[in-house]
Amino acid sequence: MNVLVTGASRGIGEALARRFADEGANLIVVARSEPELNKLADELGGAALVADLADTEQVDTLIPRAEAAFGGIDILVNNAGLETTAGLTETSVEAIRSVVRVNLETPIVLTRAVIGGMHKRGRGHLVYTSSLAGIAGFPGLATYAGTKAGLTNFAASMRLELNQTEIGTTIIAPGPVDTRMWGALENEPYSDALLKRLNTLRLIPKTNPERLAKRTVAAVKSNRRHVRHPARMSANFWLNEAPRRITELATVGVRYRPPIHLPHPHLPDLHRRDKTTDAG
Repeated sequence: MNVLVTGASRGIGEALARRFADEGANLIVVARSEPELNKLADELGGAALVADLADTEQVDTLIPRAEAAFGGIDILVNNAGLETTAGLTETSVEAIRSVVRVNLETPIVLTRAVIGGMHKRGRGHLVYTSSLAGIAGFPGLATYAGTKAGLTNFAASMRLELNQTEIGTTIIAPGPVDTRMWGALENEPYSDALLKRLNTLRLIPKTNPERLAKRTVAAVKSNRRHVRHPARMSANFWLNEAPRRITELATVGVRYRPPIHLPHPHLPDLHRRDKTTDAG
């Protein structure tokens, strides 16, 4: 089983890679931090693909590179992400564009590239690391929250498109996780008042990447659609989910055209290899 994890050099991505490796997966880890990535790949007996996921050309060629070198991708974990921790007008346009590209555009493009091969092999799973911020906006996180809301809705829509196939989806939607990203938010003066209020109300208990990774791998194995944290925010999650479930009920029995494998415009020969490659 080939599992490709983006943003794997640290934090949640590293924990996910380690957990999938513990389950016997063949790991393909992706990040731009080459020394950390190579060290992790060597430790887990996996392969490293260095890529800047804010670079469109590198994103466009990532799945063809991986499939040509290692075979079909059975599980794609769209984990890489960038955050904003200041008000919108205090955030540069360049930073805004990078966050939107990495958090939203890149997972969409990678999903499009990988589902054709999954459909041909008759199996596959798509994982998306979203956020509690994707269902509830917070000051200082406007751009980040917008991308995570978009990612959550994209993943839910893909589940509908793929409901006649053997390709599953799982959305990870955590609140605070003990990572460098959360540490940056805690150290941002812009967020002080907000975090003090939420902590006073005991609404955002922190979890760790290892626990989240364990729950995610279990969800993939059982084809569960969500991994959520914290449980005390369940009302928020379910209220946000209600319109999607209504759409699901309204479209029961509606058949969608199966995903079609589209040749990559830049690397047609590499993509054609997927016709004969079956990783297991």
